[in-house]
Formats: sequence, C-alpha cells, structure tokens
Amino acid sequence: MEEAFYAEARLYDLMFPGGGASVEFYRAQAAGSGGRVLELGCGTGHKLIPIAADGSSCVGLDLSASMLAEARRKADEHGVVLEWVQGDMTAFDLGRTFDLVVIAANSLLHLLEADDLVSCLASVRRHLAPGGRLVLDVFNPSVRMLAEADGVRRNRESLSFTDPDLGRVRVEVAETYDALAQVTRGTWHLSTDTDPAVVVAPLELRSIFPQELPLLLELGGLRLVSRYGDWSGTPFDGASPLQLCVCEPR
Repeated sequence: MEEAFYAEARLYDLMFPGGGASVEFYRAQAAGSGGRVLELGCGTGHKLIPIAADGSSCVGLDLSASMLAEARRKADEHGVVLEWVQGDMTAFDLGRTFDLVVIAANSLLHLLEADDLVSCLASVRRHLAPGGRLVLDVFNPSVRMLAEADGVRRNRESLSFTDPDLGRVRVEVAETYDALAQVTRGTWHLSTDTDPAVVVAPLELRSIFPQELPLLLELGGLRLVSRYGDWSGTPFDGASPLQLCVCEPR
C-alpha cells in the first residue's frame, strides 16, 4: 500500500532531507560495532551512505525499487560502494551475519501485524554475528495526537519544500487512527499552485507502545539492552518523543 508514497524518491528526499543528530548517532554505533552493517528499510541511504563512507561494509535492504535506485545514484555520486538488496524485511536470508543491524526512521512501523513484526525481529536475530546488536528507532505514541487524527486534511508546513522543476510543493495530510489495530491510516497530498495532485498516496503506520516493545523483541529472540528518549542519549521516559533502542540476542 505504501508503494505510491515511496515511488517519487527524489521528492521524498526533499520532504525528508535527513542528516543531523540521527545520522551521527548511527555512525557512532557503526564505528563501535566491528564493521559489517545491515540496514532494513534503508530508503535512499540517508544513514547508510555516511556509514559506508566511514569505512564500514554495508548492505541496504528495502522493498521499494524507486528508493533503492535513488540510493544507488547518491552512493555513486559520493563515490561510496555499498550493496543494495530489494527485499522484504519480514522474511529475508542474506546468507551472512552482521555486527550491526539498523532499523531507522520508523521503518519498523510499516509492519502492521504483530506476526510480521516478530518475523522481522527473528530474521534480524538470525543475521546477527556473535556480539552483534540491533539498533532501531520508532516514535513514542502520543495518545493526544492519535485522538486528534480525525480525517481532516491539514497542512504540514514544516514538510513543505521547493523542487527545482515544480517550485514550491505543499504537503497536506489527512489521518485517522484505528485503535483496535493500532494503525494510523493517512493520505498524503503533495501539490503546487499549478498541480493539485503532484502526489496523492496512502500511508499506514503502526504504533508500538513502550510496554509492548520488549515483548515483541523477546518473541523475536532479542532483548532490550538500552532505551533512550532522544539522540543525545537521554534515558527514555513516558514523555520522550522517541524510542531509541539497543538490542541484543537473548
């Protein structure tokens, strides 16, 4: 269902330019890991290309051919060599192990069913080398924000951007929240003054609440070692916007 959302990889990069503290956090994790890094849901390589530029041996896996094509283009542009694999993070077999597996930028939340989450985590477990770790980040669900997802189309000014060809692109989103499924169902509208429908795409994301995350990890053969609430390493609490988790085999 998310294929249309990620089909315009160049526009995605303009809307979500990446960089900053999150990249530096994952670069530091990779530097201390031993060198072999796998990122699931790697997208256009926001985090993996800088990690590879630091000297790590990197593999990026993503379901979207469009996102991987943009990742390859960017890696070539920067003179960085990586391996890119089109595949499903719920069940993959790369025939090797890694010192660090990364699932960044809410990528895990594309897995809407608990069985798929556990299958993904179990696949990660099989791909971890001795002493290897999984590091992931997902948002900490805000009950208030979920309750405000009423289906009304609203402007996301902070995500609007300027494209060299299209000019200023507005971003508007209409979302509803399915509390039983723990899934936010949205429609994203990208438009310009001359084109009201540059992109109209559905996007569904699951919420993973803090108390259930350790249980999902355990079912996948992993355990939570540390959980932070931001990129500076502040201990996680209920008000933290982020669940930044370091995990290892149990």
